Amino acid sequence: MKLLEGQTVGIDLGTTYSAIAQLDMKGAAASICDADGRVTTPSVVLLSDEERVFVGPSPRLIAESDPHHVVEAIKRQMGSNDFSVIYRDQKLTPEFISALILKKLKQDAEKQIGKIANAVITVPYYFNDVRRKATQDAGRIAGLNVLDIINEPTAATLAFAWNRGELGRTDAQQAEKTVLVYDLGGGTFDVTVVRYSPTHFRVLATDGDVKLGGLDWSRRIVDFVAESFQKKFDLDPREDPIALMHLSQECEQAKRDLSTRAQVPISCTHQGKSQTIAVTRGDFERLTADLLQRTRDTTELVLEVSDVDISQLDEVILVGGSTYMPAVEEMLEQVCRRKPCRELSPEEAVAQGAAIHAAILEAKATGGESGMAKTVINRLRSVNTIDVNSHSLGVKITDPADRSRKINHIMVPRNTEIPHSVHQRFVTNVANQERIQISVLEGEARDPDACVTIGQFQIKGLPPNLPAGSPVELTYEYDSSGRIHASALELTGKNEASTSIIRDTGLNDKGLQLFEKLAERYQVE
Repeated sequence: MKLLEGQTVGIDLGTTYSAIAQLDMKGAAASICDADGRVTTPSVVLLSDEERVFVGPSPRLIAESDPHHVVEAIKRQMGSNDFSVIYRDQKLTPEFISALILKKLKQDAEKQIGKIANAVITVPYYFNDVRRKATQDAGRIAGLNVLDIINEPTAATLAFAWNRGELGRTDAQQAEKTVLVYDLGGGTFDVTVVRYSPTHFRVLATDGDVKLGGLDWSRRIVDFVAESFQKKFDLDPREDPIALMHLSQECEQAKRDLSTRAQVPISCTHQGKSQTIAVTRGDFERLTADLLQRTRDTTELVLEVSDVDISQLDEVILVGGSTYMPAVEEMLEQVCRRKPCRELSPEEAVAQGAAIHAAILEAKATGGESGMAKTVINRLRSVNTIDVNSHSLGVKITDPADRSRKINHIMVPRNTEIPHSVHQRFVTNVANQERIQISVLEGEARDPDACVTIGQFQIKGLPPNLPAGSPVELTYEYDSSGRIHASALELTGKNEASTSIIRDTGLNDKGLQLFEKLAERYQVE
């Protein structure tokens, strides 16, 4: 890890809102407001007719714009090769769109704290390597030196423990606490069980869904209103991009209002027809009951996998703007038999935790030469974290029970503490093989096609006349930074091959450099 000269920050790159924070000289994690004085910036990008983009534009400006020029929820597309936006004859990838959001956060914050060089960016725990690499690339395109990618629940727990004065206190009693972090954001969901003491921080288990969040709750209201409108007028407002955009804005606000009100009116206008529908909180909760149940199922599963009884939980922490929905708190109180804690700001906690993690990395890398109080530096340097992998790592092999097909043989199960290494022997399939192809897979499915191939390498120059069934030893090593090393040794002739996988899918260096230059041309407002 190399620190560049300049300020170091933490960034929550969210599906619907993003935030940036920094640890101040006294050790307080503080959010940095954007140009409009907001602690969060909407993760919405409006592409204008010139080389100007608006990040976090007002609802009025969005309403007056061509819906095809408005890009929302880009986080859900991170790592996807199938999604792009064509703008001024340029094919813009999710990484580039996300970089524009990061660039806006960076330039607004620089007006207050000076040049920003280094950043820790958060991702959902359940992001796979492809999505993590895309996030890392977005940071680089935006002109940031990305020190680390940290999981959102880990960041939230860091903020919780640090703000309570429980983290980094070598003079404090080393009593452990166990917390459950329920993180329901605008587009993604994670639940994680963490155990920590003043100097040690360990993730026990995690699970989630990168396609589940507040947007899905809002869309249920959109469908409810649109279907009522269609029933009355035989017209579907969802078929008109402009009508759909206006209705989506109305329903998003209605969802928020229903957290504090029992009923809200929603207006829908399409092809000269208008209708106002009253939606009650009961209607809303009925329409979205299955979505909430999915989060409940995941919560119960993570508790089971972590081997933590609910009586052992010290706190249940709410993170993400969607946790304001009353049904979320009620469900968690039923499952965990305790009232969830609302000490943290759901919208700011993740960015603040990322800022704490960034400060820890900076303190350990520089020896504390950052101008912070010595007591703060000592606290930061004493914190040690142990994480787990969110997806299993496997290898594609021939199915011993059916040699006509391939299977994913898992070598490092998910929720394994990292760093971790494992060795295992396999055998060659046929006689006289000239090379052995190793495919490193990420995923839980037995079918390799349902997993993600994150790396491949070959052992070449095998001995002549090598019989079938000759032994090959495969080693997987998963280090604490998330870097995966894989090696294979053919034991007869001692031929060896290896690879290091540092999120090696997505944009290559040439593509990154082109997007970096393109980002410099764009004026972000």
